[in-house]
Amino acid sequence: MSINDLLHPSAEHIGDDEFPWARVGPDIELKVLQVRVSEGLWVIRNRFAPGVEVAPHRHTGQVFGITYSGRWGYKENDFFNTAGSYLFEPANSVHTLYTPEDNTEITDVLFVIYGANLNLDADGNVESVTDGSAVLQGYYQALEAMGIARPPVLVED
Repeated sequence: MSINDLLHPSAEHIGDDEFPWARVGPDIELKVLQVRVSEGLWVIRNRFAPGVEVAPHRHTGQVFGITYSGRWGYKENDFFNTAGSYLFEPANSVHTLYTPEDNTEITDVLFVIYGANLNLDADGNVESVTDGSAVLQGYYQALEAMGIARPPVLVED
């Protein structure tokens, strides 16, 4: 990297088709777009089939979500996110993400996440911790298992 790059950084563009979907569960697909380890930032896209439920969890930082298609919500709330919805989660909120069984399409959501995801058991105890680095490694492993080369994820330590 040159001094000019440091003084005059430019935007980076990577097309949607350059990020393959990785199957990370029977009904969940993932794209990891960016990870900035020093900032605790991870930007991902998920696709959920109808009837998916994710373990209850708490994020240590803020989360921002934009829904492209489908419908999803939190068992702890009485609203649904639908295409075009924007969601803000304050740090330390606890929720259980799910997609209704009667969804007629795949739910596609972009998440911008700061910090770690603390997965909780039925008593609220932390069972596991996931952060941007762990999600990126899981993404790479899933793609490798599918025979797909690593995409140009924007990664900074």
